[in-house]
Amino acid sequence: MDLKTGKRRKPAKEIKRKIAANKERKARKAEKAGKADKDRKTENTGKAEKDRKTETEGRAEKAGKTEKSGKRTGKSGTKRLTGWLFAGAAALLAGALGLSVFFLTRSWEEEAEKLPEVKPPEVTDSVEPVIPEEDMGDDVTEHIVTAGNAVWESFKKRPESHELTDANTASFASITECAINPKTQRVSITAEGDGIPKSDDKYYYLFALNTYDTAIPQDAEYLARDYKDSEVSFSASLNYNLSGSRLYKKFAVAVKKDGNYVQVSTPSYITNPEAIAKYTSVFQQPASIKGLLVDPNRMRGGELDDLGVKQAAYNIPVARLLGPTSNPAYPTIQYTYNGRTYAINGQVVAEYDLVFGTLTAKGITTTAIILNNYSGAYPQLTHPKARSGSTAPYTMFNGAEESGVEYIAAIGTFLAERYSGNAHGRISNWIIANEINARKEWNYMAHVDIETYVEEYARAFRVFYTAIKSVSSSARVYISLDQQWDRNIKNNTNYDGRDILDVFNRNISSKGNIDWGVAQHPYNVPLTEPRIWKASNYVKHNAGTSMMTMENIEVLINYLRQPQFLDSNGQVRSILISELGYTSTGGQALQAAAFAYAYYKMEAYSEIDGFLLNRQTDAGEEVAQGLAFGLNDAGGGRKQLYDVFKYIDTPNHAAYTDFAKEIIGISSWSEIVR
Repeated sequence: MDLKTGKRRKPAKEIKRKIAANKERKARKAEKAGKADKDRKTENTGKAEKDRKTETEGRAEKAGKTEKSGKRTGKSGTKRLTGWLFAGAAALLAGALGLSVFFLTRSWEEEAEKLPEVKPPEVTDSVEPVIPEEDMGDDVTEHIVTAGNAVWESFKKRPESHELTDANTASFASITECAINPKTQRVSITAEGDGIPKSDDKYYYLFALNTYDTAIPQDAEYLARDYKDSEVSFSASLNYNLSGSRLYKKFAVAVKKDGNYVQVSTPSYITNPEAIAKYTSVFQQPASIKGLLVDPNRMRGGELDDLGVKQAAYNIPVARLLGPTSNPAYPTIQYTYNGRTYAINGQVVAEYDLVFGTLTAKGITTTAIILNNYSGAYPQLTHPKARSGSTAPYTMFNGAEESGVEYIAAIGTFLAERYSGNAHGRISNWIIANEINARKEWNYMAHVDIETYVEEYARAFRVFYTAIKSVSSSARVYISLDQQWDRNIKNNTNYDGRDILDVFNRNISSKGNIDWGVAQHPYNVPLTEPRIWKASNYVKHNAGTSMMTMENIEVLINYLRQPQFLDSNGQVRSILISELGYTSTGGQALQAAAFAYAYYKMEAYSEIDGFLLNRQTDAGEEVAQGLAFGLNDAGGGRKQLYDVFKYIDTPNHAAYTDFAKEIIGISSWSEIVR
């Protein structure tokens, strides 16, 4: 009796009989296996003999040794090794099983001699199925070889490593994209390089810099990092309208070298602030190019309607906007932007509401000219090098200090928000500063080389551009130039318009191209001479001309048609003739003829999007200088120009402009177009 199970044990004789039967069965199986093995050896020997007869004696001997296993001939050494490994493993497993059976059988026999005879239960034999050995086949080796080749090819394609030098460090990598992802509201940055720079570790690092930073600050923390490669990508939060906003930052790529972060790319600003704009259709396409610098004192009457004005411009000196309101009827506007609150003069804003609201209601496309009138109460608006030393009415905006950038961003955003809806009127075009090449007279800053001057202007321009476009995606933003194109005067402390245009374009393009336009003032030379068509040594029909007037305006258009000046869509940038007038001091007929000449010539060039005549009413201070530019005289009387302006974009234009052909000396207006 088994004390554990309570069942009777098998009698010793029966156990011995069963063991003997098992031994006999195993012997028969071994005999059959031996016979089968012998047959296989005989068959293989015959096959090998046959092969040896068809091959050379040297190769036959080698083939006979390799084909004893019965496998196919022609396999590689790798396949034979795989087979041998599996065969060896199978042999070891079989040996282990055999030893287990041997010792188990001996233990049964020894135990049987000690046990009393008992009646055994029914015993049935069970045979476990034999799992056939898996043949790895050719595919395994092929996969190993393929994988090895892929690794080798990847190694060969790995970007080449380069030492950083003084010559290549600053531009080792190029930022090819710096844009807001409109779905995620994050900034996506992509950089490319010809190889990878040697550094302390395997990473590229992304930093956000201020507009005025010239290098990575010592205490700066990186925003993201990526493994160095020929192309890397980063992502950073935008933090729009928060104290940590990155909307106005410029982004740079760096590596760690000798424990310090070293900048290896030209920084790039965000190129698509319009991706987050609330207003997408503010721009009003004008019915014609005919525009006017309007007189606010004559706005409420019907004169603008009678004249058929399609476009209008109005100045906004920004310092007027700032500060509390003294008139309780116009409460101070508390405006919060990027975590900071600004006091905006409600009475001044009400004036602009009236102007832009009235113009918009009349269907007129409006242009705002943003000017920096110096204010001792808000010196942070003005560049540090422009706060003294001049009596110029307008100065360089301050993009060189954090306080200046904050004010510019806040003012630009406030104005764009205020004049993008229907409540207060809409502004389609924005011109940043006035005639910036005329440094001493209209955009004062202490004299510096042109690269430095343009860099300071470009910083502020880009802040305004980004602020405006982040609110109104369809708005257009312009720089302003006067008629001094390529004078090349020795010791000239102003700058030529052509040089400003070249340097500004390079500056903007290298740090993230945006869709800026040109607001040109092609006044006649001298200003007191209305006859555009009169020959002048200053006016030539090539890019080397000293002056730019309506006689040779095609020079500007052809210049901007050059590939390096095209916008992001491959198109010529928008051109506004945003200020131009002709005096009537030499006679009203000459003034009217000059206007007709300028208008018809502009109309021939699709690149010109507007002609804003200076001005609606003569200004006393200008008349004193011989410049009576108005449609009306100072007393309100209409000049001949009034009717020419009124009808020039109507079907009746010829009746009011044909007189000018004789004055100019042409028989057809097509003669003035080049």
